[in-house]
Amino acid sequence: MSEPNVVLTLRRKRDEIETAIVTYTRRLEEARRDLQHVAATLQLFEAAAAPDGVRVYQDVHRLFRKGEMTGICKAALAERGPMDTRELAYAVMKAKGFAADEELRKAITYRIVQALRMQEKRGSVSGRGRRKGLRVWAFV
Repeated sequence: MSEPNVVLTLRRKRDEIETAIVTYTRRLEEARRDLQHVAATLQLFEAAAAPDGVRVYQDVHRLFRKGEMTGICKAALAERGPMDTRELAYAVMKAKGFAADEELRKAITYRIVQALRMQEKRGSVSGRGRRKGLRVWAFV
């Protein structure tokens, strides 16, 4: 016995609607991605228009002369005693007159770890364990 014509038509319509939903979902995801790209681009242009709002990728290497960061860290350690990496980053930023920018502080923190590990190998600075997950450095 064959199925009634109404059932066949309803199944065909159901399949057609399911296909449309899949298509609309895909197009909605594409539209969301496009919106994210437009919003990010707009944010870049708006930040460039405001003089204090520019957020650039930090190239810390060019901000310091050779050995300058290590010298500032050693001076801070000699003056204040053992300090963790975050405290040293704040000391370096203060010595150079940089604004309190978290992204810059993070970039400087990574450079301090690299520089002081080399000094530790040379024996002029020692890493004395950790405090709250941060390495503590001391002047030898």
